[in-house]
Amino acid sequence: MKTANYPIGKLWKSIQKSLFPELEDMVGELTEKERKFIMVCELCVEALETEMKAYEWKGQGRPPAERMAIAKSFIAKAVYGIATTEGLVEYLNGNPTLRRLCGWESVGEIPSESTFSRAFGEFAKGKLPEKVHEAIIKEHGQRKLGGHISRDSTAIEAREKAVKKPVEGKTEKIARKKGRPRQGEKREKTDEEMKRLERQLKHTLMENMAGLPRKCDWGCKRNSDGKKIMWKGYKLHVDTLDGDIPVSAVLSAASLHDSQAAIPLAQMSAERVTNLYDLMDAAYDAKEIRANSERLGHVAIIDANPRGGEKIPMEPAQARRYNERSTSERIFAYLENYGAYTFRVQGAAKVMCHLMFAVLALTAQQIFHLIL
Repeated sequence: MKTANYPIGKLWKSIQKSLFPELEDMVGELTEKERKFIMVCELCVEALETEMKAYEWKGQGRPPAERMAIAKSFIAKAVYGIATTEGLVEYLNGNPTLRRLCGWESVGEIPSESTFSRAFGEFAKGKLPEKVHEAIIKEHGQRKLGGHISRDSTAIEAREKAVKKPVEGKTEKIARKKGRPRQGEKREKTDEEMKRLERQLKHTLMENMAGLPRKCDWGCKRNSDGKKIMWKGYKLHVDTLDGDIPVSAVLSAASLHDSQAAIPLAQMSAERVTNLYDLMDAAYDAKEIRANSERLGHVAIIDANPRGGEKIPMEPAQARRYNERSTSERIFAYLENYGAYTFRVQGAAKVMCHLMFAVLALTAQQIFHLIL
């Protein structure tokens, strides 16, 4: 694992031996949260600087507030688990050390809450945290061989109005060639005739992502106790690598079944890391998902879905590997400490932006944990 210039281990030693003492001479003794924030920023800084070029002033209109400092403050918002932008601004006003670490020397330099909100909208539209997360995963994981990818989803409750489902009426009949096929003749299904999983096997990642519903609606799934829970909002699908490192994430409507996001997630993860096993629960038990894992050169270990019949138990070796899937549950628990489930923004793009700042902070922290 290495950064663009030196191994991650040397980066940690540099932070520990040089950066922390220098900062403490300037701003005083650092708290644990401040040290964590510095670690995350140091790992993300190169990718942040690259992506910040898209938000530079183009010479028209009033110059925007320093976007790098605002981006760092949103990382701080995740690290400190601050729920709202209003709370972030108040915290920056009252914490001189964090304010200076973000890039503002005095309280008067801190932008207004509305400026933070506009910048957040720009970051959401440009997918800033998603791009930075992708960059650090590729930088620190692309040249390594991973063991297991654990795939799962979690409910994201939102404070917005759920979209109404369209009224089911008569569907237009798909024009097909009449009569039975001739001997030896094969008729391929059109995209309209295929189910989503069948289409996803033929399509690219961008096409599959475009085909996933992302509007706020109602979702229902069983929790770990087997009880059905309902919520209004979205669903966050995450692929997690060994070491509890989130590799890729997709946001969908709450009503989307877990299996429908499996193939896009696998395609996204395959572009970032190389792994051997795909671990999934019974919700992902579908031949198309198994075929996709095989096409990627992975071994799919999926809990069997009895579908009203008798459940086929796993082989002992597969069962032991399947136990590694607990990483997904830990990741979703960790994200709560980064304020992922508490937000006031609305719309899929802004909700994903908020979630990805939390995922970004968690990912950087987990990468550093591998060497501590």
